[in-house]
Amino acid sequence: MHVVPMFQVADIPAASAWYQRTLGLTSGHGGDEFEMLYAGEPYVSPLLLQLHGWEAEEHGFLGSPDVPAGNGCSLWFQVDGRAEFDSAWERAQGAAPDHVIAEPAWNPLAHHHEFSLRDLDGYVLAVHTPFADDHDH
Repeated sequence: MHVVPMFQVADIPAASAWYQRTLGLTSGHGGDEFEMLYAGEPYVSPLLLQLHGWEAEEHGFLGSPDVPAGNGCSLWFQVDGRAEFDSAWERAQGAAPDHVIAEPAWNPLAHHHEFSLRDLDGYVLAVHTPFADDHDH
């Protein structure tokens, strides 16, 4: 089993473009009501995130756009290593500098490097390296 989160967002095309530009994800669906974002080639690479419009009606339990999105929930993207982490930081900094809420840092409790962003709808995202017990930071 694995988790494929779905965020409810105000503008699917804008949110999709933001995730593609900022995190390097790839569109596998597109459209105004629903999007599937992959780590690479759609339907071959892992599906990482789904975006769903608030007004789409096939699910009646997705919450309300009148309540602030993402409170108490964050999405963590683990990259393969330090080189990919550094590339992700450069991409995010170039694509969405106003969305950075924590710059790259070594987290001694989690034993990894991490940085955090807030997306267009207010969801918190973190990008991090794998657990490392060598303290090479």
